[in-house]
Amino acid sequence: MTTTASTASTTSLASVTLEVADPGAAHRFYTAFGVDTRIRLRASEEHSTGFRGFTLALTVSRQATVDSFLGAAVGAGATVLKPAEKSLWGYGGVVRAPDGTIWKVATPAKKDTGPATREIDEMVLLLGVEDVKASKQFYVGRGLTVAKSFGGKYAEFASGEDSPVKLALYKRRGLAKDLGVPAEGIGSHRIVLGSTADPFTDPDGFAWEAAASLAPASPTASARS
Repeated sequence: MTTTASTASTTSLASVTLEVADPGAAHRFYTAFGVDTRIRLRASEEHSTGFRGFTLALTVSRQATVDSFLGAAVGAGATVLKPAEKSLWGYGGVVRAPDGTIWKVATPAKKDTGPATREIDEMVLLLGVEDVKASKQFYVGRGLTVAKSFGGKYAEFASGEDSPVKLALYKRRGLAKDLGVPAEGIGSHRIVLGSTADPFTDPDGFAWEAAASLAPASPTASARS
């Protein structure tokens, strides 16, 4: 795809929409989980099997907060893929929401420093891509600014002031391994990204739409459509 300078200069991630089979149930889950104001939902019966090629990650400040978010998710119907545990980089765990979306909750804190809160320091959308360098250059061509880059393994983009989520790229197989799932998967990603520029599709099939065309989630209305 050829990108004009005027289009590229205005592109940023403005929203994340999850395509789910039951918007009402998904809305109840994400409200209980505590992220309902950070994502959008819409009904979709798109076919998808296996790993969908992405994860949404919450970074929080305390280990107790990790446990609180993961406990809320499991209590609302999520499946544990990796129980919370300590590692070299901190403490975290991974769950799969009832709609199939994989979520990671983690903190860099090596020790528990106090009681749990419901505060989220950062939300990151990690796209599992086949070629990090090529996808990074594609997004740079769309106007995104690289904030961090580690060769062909990982790249992170600067987020806009109004963006609820930061965009990052990870090698697909490495991301799947980190989440504790097989890397294989086919069909829809079941996620649509809201762009401040024109619609486009990236090299790995992740779809971007004009953010203005994405109405806020309305579970009841979506369920009737």
